[in-house]
Amino acid sequence: MTGGGRLAIVAGSGQLPLYVANAAREMGEDPFIVRLRDDSRFDWSGFDNAVISVGDVAGLGRLLRDNRVDRVVLSGAVARRPEWREIRPTVAILLKLPSIVKTLLSGGDDAVLQMVIKIIGTLGARVIGAHEIAPGLLATTGAFGTQKPAEDDLKDIRKAAEAALALGKLDVGQGAVSVGGRIVALEGVEGTDAMLLRVAALRAEGRISPRRRGVLVKLCKPQQDVRADLPTIGIETVENAQKAGLAGIAVEAGRALVLDRDAMLKAADQAGIFVCGIDTSLRGDMME
Repeated sequence: MTGGGRLAIVAGSGQLPLYVANAAREMGEDPFIVRLRDDSRFDWSGFDNAVISVGDVAGLGRLLRDNRVDRVVLSGAVARRPEWREIRPTVAILLKLPSIVKTLLSGGDDAVLQMVIKIIGTLGARVIGAHEIAPGLLATTGAFGTQKPAEDDLKDIRKAAEAALALGKLDVGQGAVSVGGRIVALEGVEGTDAMLLRVAALRAEGRISPRRRGVLVKLCKPQQDVRADLPTIGIETVENAQKAGLAGIAVEAGRALVLDRDAMLKAADQAGIFVCGIDTSLRGDMME
């Protein structure tokens, strides 16, 4: 498609799609919302929208074409990958179906997202990042609120960041928790909130010392395409970090999204939890 077309937002679960849609309107865009069945829960009646199944490539192609879409933002979580029987391909995708099925069955999240980005390209649109529409959501460097990390917390940040990068290289997850310099949890397919609840359970069982608090770190995977699935935190992250007994949360500045920042920081300050952005220059040191 040529320039000057419409923006589409593929909306999964969570608040991010709504933030992106509102930011797009503020920029003068008229976004079309592609709601993923079983994932998108918001009332999108104030926007032009349609519902499709997560594997309906042909249906997505029709929606993009009929609404003159030339740019697409992928936002929100997807609860599950489609079964191969659920995939409805276009003619252009049909020949690639075996490799698509293989990726869905055995590929990590980043591999699947790369595949989705390529598929959307064959449909005549290009994928852009949520941060390109809503740059105000990007994490900044340093402490966000009144709470700041102590010296022991900085050590935990370093340790958890090293673990998160190693985990990311395997295309498994983006987060890790360090308590007293010991990695106690790595994020898997269950997601960050479920991982934090697991940490809370370990602490309740006495498996984690009550005298040490610890830190959650979320980073982009080293090979990650920043147009999709940037690490995201919000008020629920703070609430679950509090349940887990953590001292704070750290994300990579410029490569992570912060939702509902004011409410999140109010909750963090009340809980005595710091939230901070890690300088991106640390990434190179961690990967050596």
